Amino acid sequence: MDEAEVVVAHSERATLRVGDVFLKVDADQARIDVEVEAMSLAPVPTPEVLWRKPPVLATTALRGTTLGRLGGPATGAPAAWAAAGAAIRKLHDAPLPPWPGRAGRGIDEWAKELADECEWLVTNGVLPADLVARNRQVAEAALRPWTPVFTHGDLQIAHVFVDGDEVTGIIDWSEAGRGDALYDLATFVLGHEEHLDDVLAGYGTDIDIDLGVIRAWSSLRSLLAVRSLIEQGFDPFAPGCEVDALRSRM
Repeated sequence: MDEAEVVVAHSERATLRVGDVFLKVDADQARIDVEVEAMSLAPVPTPEVLWRKPPVLATTALRGTTLGRLGGPATGAPAAWAAAGAAIRKLHDAPLPPWPGRAGRGIDEWAKELADECEWLVTNGVLPADLVARNRQVAEAALRPWTPVFTHGDLQIAHVFVDGDEVTGIIDWSEAGRGDALYDLATFVLGHEEHLDDVLAGYGTDIDIDLGVIRAWSSLRSLLAVRSLIEQGFDPFAPGCEVDALRSRM
C-alpha cells in the first residue's frame, strides 16, 4: 500500500498524496467549487478530477516536475520558463470566467488590506518601518485600473509542472477568476525574477508589459503574505522567501 505524503497542511486546508492521487481537504466548499470549475474552463493542462466528496477533492498526479519553489533553487532551462510563459498567456487570452478571483478584487479593497497589513507589521515589530514603507510605496503602483483576464490567482512556480520544455499541468485553482494579468506574472517569478525575461519571451511581446507593476504586485503580495504565513506555521523569513523579496526593493 502506498504511504500518504502530506504535501501541505494548515488550518484552512490540507493536501495529501497517495501514489498517483492527490487528496485535497478544504474547509471552504466554495474554494473547491471554484477549483473544479476553473480547471474545466482553463485552456491549459490541469489534473484530472477523479471524484469529489465534500470536503475532499481527488485529482490525478501530473507528469514532470515543477520549476522550483519559493525559497528554493529554480530549475529548468530558459525554454521551460518560456513554455510556462506561453501557457500563462494562453490562460490570460481565454474567455473570462463568470466570477471574480483573488487577483480581481477592487482597488479600494486591495488598498485597505495593504494599509491594514502594513500597520500590523510595523506596530507588532515584525518588520522594520522603513522596509514596510518602501515596499508599500512600490506596491501602490499596482493599484490602478486594469483590463481583467482569466487569472490563476496563486500562480507560484510550485504550481506549474513541466517535462523538458512542455507544460504538463497547473494545479491549485481555488483562487482563480477574473483579475490582473500582471498579478499572475508577478506571483510566478516571485523570488526568481532573474527568469522574468524568459517567461516574457514565451508570454509574447505583442502587448505592453509594465515591469514596474510586476514588481509592485510582488511587493504587495509579499506584504500581505507575512502575517498569514506566520499564523499558519510557515516562515516568510526563510532565505529567498517573502521577506527577502521585500528587502530586494531597498
